[in-house]
Amino acid sequence: MADDKIFGGPAAWKRADYDSNTDWIVELSDEEAGEVVAAVQAVRAKDLDPYSITKDDFPLPVLSAKIETVLDELEDGRGFVLLRGLPLDDIPNDDVTLCSLYWGLAQYLGSPITQNRRGQRIVEITDAGNTYGPNVRGYSTPARLMPHSDACDVVGLLCVHPAAKGGESCIASGIAIHDDIVENHPDYLDVLYRGFRHSMRGEGVSGDLNEVTNNVIPVFSLFEGKLSCHLNRRLIVEGAEKMGVELTALEREALDAVNDKCSDGEFRLDMDFRRGDMQLLNNHIVVHSRQAFEDGTDPATKRRLLRLWLNVPNGRPLAPEYADRTNGGPRGGMRIAPEFI
Repeated sequence: MADDKIFGGPAAWKRADYDSNTDWIVELSDEEAGEVVAAVQAVRAKDLDPYSITKDDFPLPVLSAKIETVLDELEDGRGFVLLRGLPLDDIPNDDVTLCSLYWGLAQYLGSPITQNRRGQRIVEITDAGNTYGPNVRGYSTPARLMPHSDACDVVGLLCVHPAAKGGESCIASGIAIHDDIVENHPDYLDVLYRGFRHSMRGEGVSGDLNEVTNNVIPVFSLFEGKLSCHLNRRLIVEGAEKMGVELTALEREALDAVNDKCSDGEFRLDMDFRRGDMQLLNNHIVVHSRQAFEDGTDPATKRRLLRLWLNVPNGRPLAPEYADRTNGGPRGGMRIAPEFI
């Protein structure tokens, strides 16, 4: 059932709140950066498989306290943080070392989950030469990505190389947009709280390009007093097409309203990535998108981010039908196809 309550609070921010406020950027001190370098050197000296690394293998006695405050901010504050200053220039940048660093940090943030039917838990975000369209994951293209939420508590993006041009990250508060709709378009609330089935883009365990989510997934979900937001207009439209159903005029208007507000200057905050930045977003609060980008002529410095999907220890309570967005069960990652097990 729709809730016409105004939620407000620190998660209901708008762009103007950060016109002159950069406290969402959390910089590593020299001591904290040194801890990361030492931890990476230790796990590489032991030749550990990156995906076997534990907290004990990757000690961060000072930085771990800062990460705890970051987790609190993600759940009980604005819902986004940018960690700045990870010392990528002080470690080898081969794939194993970068994965070791990222996986080691992840042990202090939460539990990484699978992001595709191949079972990958660290995914490269770069231009793989693909064209954005039906059943193509947008992260493998240089295209502008529409506002969306990922199927996890927190998404992390580690910038190895920024784009030569473009590629800005764009975020908006789903809570602020909900409150705006309560005030200006309450007729949309029932539709958005009821939800939609999403296309699985061929990433379901069946591999069937026509697979859709088992559940109707709400755009807005209220559970145990916590409001959550999950948006992907593109997958909703594709899901309806694959099911052979027509979205009603009201459903389209409601989806367009949320989608447009995510891109509107009143709500949208843009940020550039620097090498060594790690963006963390609470997917139940923040909707994100990306501008199109262009790479330079040097293949070694093409835009490259590494992505984690994380379930976090202080994650908010979620309604079961909202929490299962991958056909993998509540808070489950993408189910691994049999040929990849």
